[in-house]
This record gives sequence, structure tokens and C-alpha cells, in this order.
Amino acid sequence: MQLSKVTFQNKEGHTLSGRLELPANQEPHNFALFAHCFTCNKNLGAVRNISRALTSAGFGVLRFDFTGLGESEGDFADTNFSGNVADLCAAADFLAENYKAPSLLIGHSLGGAAAIFAGAEMDYIKAIATVGAPSNPKHVQHLFKSNIEEIQSNGLATVNLSGRDFTIKKQFLDDLETKSLPEVAKSLRKPLLIMHSPQDGTVGIKNAEEIYLAAHHPKSFVSLDGADHLLMNKKDSLYVGQVIAGWASRYVDVPENEALKTQHQVVASLDGDDGFTTQMKVGNHYMLADEPVSFGGNDYGPSPYELVSAGLSACTAMTVQMYVRRKGWDLKNIEVHTSYSKQHAEDCEQCEDPNAKIDTFERAIKLEGDLDEKQVKRILQIADKCPVHKTLHNEVQVKTTLVQ
Repeated sequence: MQLSKVTFQNKEGHTLSGRLELPANQEPHNFALFAHCFTCNKNLGAVRNISRALTSAGFGVLRFDFTGLGESEGDFADTNFSGNVADLCAAADFLAENYKAPSLLIGHSLGGAAAIFAGAEMDYIKAIATVGAPSNPKHVQHLFKSNIEEIQSNGLATVNLSGRDFTIKKQFLDDLETKSLPEVAKSLRKPLLIMHSPQDGTVGIKNAEEIYLAAHHPKSFVSLDGADHLLMNKKDSLYVGQVIAGWASRYVDVPENEALKTQHQVVASLDGDDGFTTQMKVGNHYMLADEPVSFGGNDYGPSPYELVSAGLSACTAMTVQMYVRRKGWDLKNIEVHTSYSKQHAEDCEQCEDPNAKIDTFERAIKLEGDLDEKQVKRILQIADKCPVHKTLHNEVQVKTTLVQ
């Protein structure tokens, strides 16, 4: 993953701060724009995890702080819901001018409502996904309901939200009164994915039903059973990102067989704060590599040695099947089980020395079909001739250069 800090101005002239995440090869097939929840910021764990899942699928993702939040300029007290929608449009314009116009818009909580309003104004948005979104922006009033009378009479009030004090002005309430999300959803005419947890105690599941009923097809609903509103469980937010990526691929243009813009077949990208979870583009395919939890990883993907073992297993199966097809033998299926470890050689002369251990791949082959003993013996010989097997036995050199 390639993560960079970006800034851009909104229509009020405030500088907004964002993070742009690119896939391992730094060449996203599409850009997604993310709108965070009310009073949250771009660095919320769920936002980062959803973005990571999308970049792992080849998307570029821009997540940013709305006016007056996080690292963005401006006074939150002077903002309103319409301002959030305008900030989203400014972020989309930034992508269009400097990279490529976003085709996917994602919003969490109130950001989901803002995404639907903003998506209706952007021709280049092909699909919109919401997570825990309220069916009416006025829903946020319940977060400071005890202060509404004070806001109405004094024009403003200090409200404590998630342990932080925010000043809410009457203009915020007045703006919410003019917004009708069902009306906008009804006229949207863009693919819409609605994701919501039945156990969401902040924005009830009824909100998802109201948005779904108002919207036109193509529309989809995915239940986030067991998840809380902020998706505090990392598995929930990664799942959300993976589902959005898969769903959106039906509606955005993803080039087939997109070639790596490099002389190499594989690119691996790992940021300094991501532990062992490594994003990769392997040929035309995106995937993750990781280490087990016991080794300090997240176990979100195979380990490097598991990937090497996978290469040996796959190459063995392909080579054998290619051979028997040419021979016309009845091999219905081949399974190749491979594991890696360091062991002493069978003819070890210094077995008491731990440094005498060598890299060992144990391979077990299961054959299904009508094969005689002679054919099975020949298949095992062919297995030893697969290209990856031969590479592992040959002298190998790795040449390392620095990419400028």
C-alpha cells in the first residue's frame, strides 16, 4: 500500500486534510471516496480497515477530515450537513483534477447520508455504498437531544459526543430540517449498497429499511450481524471493505488483464505501521501476505513460505495434469499437499549442530483415477520435474536494485 498525505480546499477556502491510499502497484483501476461518521475523522480504525480492504482489491481510496475535524481547517461549530456534502464534492474535484474522478462513493453513518446527497450531484460516481447510515440526517439530533432547547433559545450549545466537546449551532439544526434522504434516494438512479447491523444501537436497523424501500434497483442490502455502529471489531470493518469491493466491481469499469507497470511480475507493498500485513499484486491478481498471530501478524493472508509452498503445489498439479492429458491417462484429480520447515538432511553428519538444518519442503500427492502401478510411478517422477521443483533444486540468484 502507498499512503500519502494530501490537502485541498473546500468552497469556503478552508484547507482539508486527507490520506490517499493506493494499491501495491500504485496504479488503481478506480478511485473511491470515503465519508466518515459524524464528529469522527479519517483515522478511525474502521475507516482505515475498509480503505485497506479496497486497496487490496485494486482501488485507490481518498479519506479525509470534514471541515473543523481532525487535521482540517475551519470551525466545526460553523459547519452543517450541507457543508459536509460540499466537502465531499470538493474532495471528488481534487481527485478528478489531480488523479482520476472517483467512481465509488462510500459513507459511514451520517457520512453515508452525505454520500447519497453528494453522489446525486456527481455524474462520474457509478456506485454508492453506505454503512450504518441514518434514513434522515435529522437522526443525529438524538445525540444531543438534551441540548436542543438550549440550541434553539441561545443559538448554540456545547455538546459532549464520545468524550469530546463540540459546539452545535442553530444553523446545523435548521439545515437538517431541509434534508430528506428518502426523496434523494428515490431519484438517485445509481447502484446502491446498504450495509447495516441489526444490533446497531446508535442508528437502528429501521433506517436501512427506509433507505432501501425509497431507492430504485439496482440496490442491495447486507446485514452486518453482530457489529456495533463504529465497527470496532477489525474483522467487521475488513469484511465491509471486502464486500464493497466485490459489489462495486459489477458497476465500475475494471480493466481486464491489467498489466503491471513494472518489469517484474509481483509487487509487494508494506507501510511502516502495518505490521506484517502486506499488500501484493501478483500478475493481474491482488492479494495479501501476512504472518500468523503467534508471530505478531494478523493472519490476513498466507505467509511468505506458505506462498512458496503454494507455488510448488500448484506447479506440481499443473505439470502432472498436463503430462497425463497428453498421455490420455485417467487422472480425474490430483491433490498436492506441501509444507515447509527446516530439518536435518537424511545423511546429516553434524545433526547435533542446529545450523546444519536445511530448507525442507514435504510434498504429499493424492491421485484419483483409474491408474496402474506403472502410471503412478511415472506421475511421481514427473512431479519432481515441475519447473518450481527444479528451481528450488537449482542454484538461485536474487539481484536487488533500488527503484528510483
